[in-house]
Amino acid sequence: MAAPPEAGGLVSIVVPVYDEEGNLRPLHAAIVETMGDRPFELILVDDGSRDGSPAILDELADADPRVRVIHFVRNYGQTAALRAGIEHARGEVIVTLDADLQNDPRDIPGMLEKLDEYDVITGWRRDRRDPLLTRTLPSRAANWLISRLSKVPLHDYGCTLRVYRREYVHDIPLYGEMHRFIPIYVTWAGARLAEVPVRHHPRRHGRSKYGLGRIPKVLLDLTTLKFLRDYFVNPIYFFGWLGFMLVLAGLLAGIAALVLWAQPDQPFLAAALTVVSPLLAIFGVVEITLGVIAEVLIRMHYEILGKPPYRIDRVRNLPGATTIHDAARPAGS
Repeated sequence: MAAPPEAGGLVSIVVPVYDEEGNLRPLHAAIVETMGDRPFELILVDDGSRDGSPAILDELADADPRVRVIHFVRNYGQTAALRAGIEHARGEVIVTLDADLQNDPRDIPGMLEKLDEYDVITGWRRDRRDPLLTRTLPSRAANWLISRLSKVPLHDYGCTLRVYRREYVHDIPLYGEMHRFIPIYVTWAGARLAEVPVRHHPRRHGRSKYGLGRIPKVLLDLTTLKFLRDYFVNPIYFFGWLGFMLVLAGLLAGIAALVLWAQPDQPFLAAALTVVSPLLAIFGVVEITLGVIAEVLIRMHYEILGKPPYRIDRVRNLPGATTIHDAARPAGS
């Protein structure tokens, strides 16, 4: 996809939206108040909302020409929504934030000022207002793990409130749940990265779309990211070490089984250890390996074809965007 035209001084604010009808008007008002006289565009990406969000988005676009709306044909996820907004942004500076009003638009001006020293500024919800057991503690554990494996230490990989120089984020291939790993991608590209504390508010309207069910997705995406970072050029090192670990696990299981077989009172445990343990280990590695290979293949598919991982139904105030109706229209009509 061709890069959008340059727009000096313009700030593009990208917000993914999914069932946020109660937050959209206050969010728009807060952004307008915060940005003041600074030129900006607000790109709201409707990720297949099932409530009244689409109608409210169109109303905002009709009332304010700075509001640009993208409606997906169905729900594709937050990463696809962010990618669509970033790809259609015209500003040299791109800001991302959530639509649930837990991110505070008042933090944007201070983050923009730091672009004199840095290329990417990411928010840190130091005083997080989310449930401790289901949101905060799992997030802290994930942040620690991601920081250790990626060698890009951040307190908060899950904060959507971020500010980017366009050249560092526009061409990042975003699929799956990879939006949280954008800080890692930009450091690979040489960006200067800063993390700053930002406000965080309790959710007042709507229901959170995040929960413990996202943990497996994050762990699998992190596995893929680790593979792409360290083993993409030499995958034998990745699969070879897994093979050695399997052989070692099988050897240890065999030794334990022999010891248990020598004890006549443990026949069932010995039999189970002999059969089940190596099978489970092998099946688990096969599944993870196939997942990594599938991730690499799907990336090749999208990159070779230049096809985005989403389809747009219709737009408002966004000339040049290709919708499913444009794609179905015969050439030259």
